[in-house]
Amino acid sequence: MKGKIMYARGFSRKSKKFNVFFRLSLLAALFVIFTTLGLWLAVRVSLMPVNAANDVEVSVTVPKNASTARVADLLAERGIIRSALAFRLYARVNGLDGNLKPGSYQLSSAMSVSGILQELIKGPPDRVKITVPEGYTVEQIAGLLEEKGVVTRKEFLQAVSRRWDYSFLDSAAVGRWGLDGYLYPDTYYLGTNTGAEKIVAMMLQKFEQVITEHDYARRAAARGLTLHEAVTIASMVEREARVDSERARIAGVIFNRLRLGMPLQIDATVRYALSKPKEKLLYKDLEVDSPYNTYKTSGLPPGPIANPGWPSMQAVIAPEENDYLYYVAKPDGTHAFARTLAGHNRNIEKYR
Repeated sequence: MKGKIMYARGFSRKSKKFNVFFRLSLLAALFVIFTTLGLWLAVRVSLMPVNAANDVEVSVTVPKNASTARVADLLAERGIIRSALAFRLYARVNGLDGNLKPGSYQLSSAMSVSGILQELIKGPPDRVKITVPEGYTVEQIAGLLEEKGVVTRKEFLQAVSRRWDYSFLDSAAVGRWGLDGYLYPDTYYLGTNTGAEKIVAMMLQKFEQVITEHDYARRAAARGLTLHEAVTIASMVEREARVDSERARIAGVIFNRLRLGMPLQIDATVRYALSKPKEKLLYKDLEVDSPYNTYKTSGLPPGPIANPGWPSMQAVIAPEENDYLYYVAKPDGTHAFARTLAGHNRNIEKYR
């Protein structure tokens, strides 16, 4: 009997240990199941549209050579996806990593991650809309095109640096790149494979079309200006004027100062002369040694300082006839004009 009792007790202890082990294993299994289920649900939610009920389109530009991680961060920043991490995991699991094409897209907050990836793998529409603002320099245009994923800055600057066979460029080989003033600012529709040289050609052709339609060279000559001089003045008007109603008036001031042999003293030309242009000039900036520094040199600078649009070009061939010699910017972007230095100084005290 004693042996049987000992056996029963030993069996009972083993049963208790098994029960404890079974319960712990069951709890661990349940923990793993629920954790996995929770993670699956979290990822599933992260892959859902941000706002399925509100289809808001957002422009997104994928840069060239951007990694999937960079694209995911970009989409998350624009509010197109819920989670950059979930986007990357989904792309990797489905073998889509590294297959996203650069370019400009119109994506929606109502799209799922799967739908967004399909668009990015298919590539952008064949036509990309690029608007070059009036007054941009060659370097600013290069930066814009790179930002939009069309061509790199380096490719564009190399394209503008080559020789272009247009008659209106015969006297234009000045400035940093030679084409400032002649790349007409407008909206262009570019193919996804449009190269830098093709873009430059399109902008030069648009400039040629505008001056031909308006008989611009002849009308400039009627004012005693070469085409190059007219475009140079137009570029200064473009950079100085903030409202269309003042363009002809500012052009009138420039002509008045040229007629009297006064230095133009235009801040925009100094900014162009600086190696790193900046918005607010210091007195030391006005001492920069450059033919574009119109505080130190009389007459026109060697060439345009930006690419003007038609309103500024028109102001040069139809300037306002006035006797103003000075102007100073007001806080609202317009200018206060003065006929005398004393009046100009009063305006400076008032507005600066």
